[in-house]
Amino acid sequence: MVINSFIFWLVYPFLFLFYWVIPSKNAVLRKWYLIIVSYLIYMSFNPSFTLVLLYVTSITFGAAICIENADKKKRKKLLPLFLIASFAPLFLLKYLRFFADAFSDLLALFHIQFQINGLNWIIPIGISFYTLQTVAYVVEVYYDKTKAERNFSDYMLFVSFFPHIVCGPISFASELLPQIKHPKPFNYDLATRGLKRILWGMFLKLVIADRAGLFVDSVYRDFMLYSGGDCIVASIIYSIQIYADFAGYSMMAIGIANTLGYQLVDNFRRPYFAVTVGDFWRRWHISLSRWLKYNIYIPLGGSRCSKLRNYINLLLTFTVSGLWHGANWTYVFWGLTHGIALVVEKMLGIHKFGDLKMPVRLFRIFITFNIVNFSRIFFRMPTISDSFELLGHMVKDGLSPMTLTDETNLLYFLIALPILIFVDTWEEFFKGKSRLENNTYVKWAFAVFLVLCILTVGVLDSGQFIYAKF
Repeated sequence: MVINSFIFWLVYPFLFLFYWVIPSKNAVLRKWYLIIVSYLIYMSFNPSFTLVLLYVTSITFGAAICIENADKKKRKKLLPLFLIASFAPLFLLKYLRFFADAFSDLLALFHIQFQINGLNWIIPIGISFYTLQTVAYVVEVYYDKTKAERNFSDYMLFVSFFPHIVCGPISFASELLPQIKHPKPFNYDLATRGLKRILWGMFLKLVIADRAGLFVDSVYRDFMLYSGGDCIVASIIYSIQIYADFAGYSMMAIGIANTLGYQLVDNFRRPYFAVTVGDFWRRWHISLSRWLKYNIYIPLGGSRCSKLRNYINLLLTFTVSGLWHGANWTYVFWGLTHGIALVVEKMLGIHKFGDLKMPVRLFRIFITFNIVNFSRIFFRMPTISDSFELLGHMVKDGLSPMTLTDETNLLYFLIALPILIFVDTWEEFFKGKSRLENNTYVKWAFAVFLVLCILTVGVLDSGQFIYAKF
């Protein structure tokens, strides 16, 4: 049951009311209520997925306790064993076929035939997100950054909490577990902020992302039938689509959690206003960026090493980032393009920046967006060869006029896009500089306007989120 579906929003008011009807002094009952709701929602995708979720939850719960009770010498032996056990479902279900095919292709170069059949398994939804979250918890315990949780039900809710299990944000145990252990009474201001986030997230998903997706899919499906101009525009719109889709989910997830008294980490901060690729990753999928930083980049040596080693660390970190997104060479290539961009920025010394004058800032925003947009082609296309074929078509035929065979969806998207641009521009440059943003009438008028946009322009088909497949 996706959180943008009609069924979810038909049921959610009752879930919300039943939760807050439970007396605040009965925290255990509230917790079990959320656990049951979370598991039922997760089971609605596929009941068998729950077995994988329970396995990962159980193995990491026990791993943290064993590691905390062990001495330093034994910890070093236990950690890799538990990490292998924790990552096993993710590897077997998502990556085994990818590596098996890669191995087969390698052997084929030497005229050796090798093939493993029967690896077309269904990938449990959200497995990449909750695996990273639980592994980060085990690593936190290993480094004594947090205590091992002894209450299994608290840990169950930490892993399965329904707003974030499908697409994050990826929470650290030190952030979410204390909220589970000490739930707070109903907070009107927090709930109100949550409703605002839900509404904005719905607008991003249903009006911007889903409407853009209809146009992008039509072009990318048979790009050779379209002009180079169509393909260039579609690539730009896809960058906007994936931002609105993922940020929309994050907003809804954080907003739903807020209405239940929980606070999750913000996952986006206007990434397309970034002035470097490094700055982009401080604004885009923030919870994944910090996971990669603390669990991959820093353990590899981070920047406290030679320049060459630091560059290798960056490339390895973003290769992992690419693989995390999908078991396909296109994602690896996408990750490497970002890693290479970060290395080049460090070589040129532009990774550090202070207050930039507006013309310089706008120019660097333009360059950064185009680098990110270029990499998105590999992210979106099924194979690397298809990506280069599309790029070649853009270069050869890029100046040709657009054919616009899908005018309606593009028109609806272009009507809604200025709203997103206005809001992000205001947040980036003008927030706190006008009294109008705190005016009650302005807030209500904008909320009503968003609702009307959703009902009139939105794609109300409960479409799945792009990042749900990762």
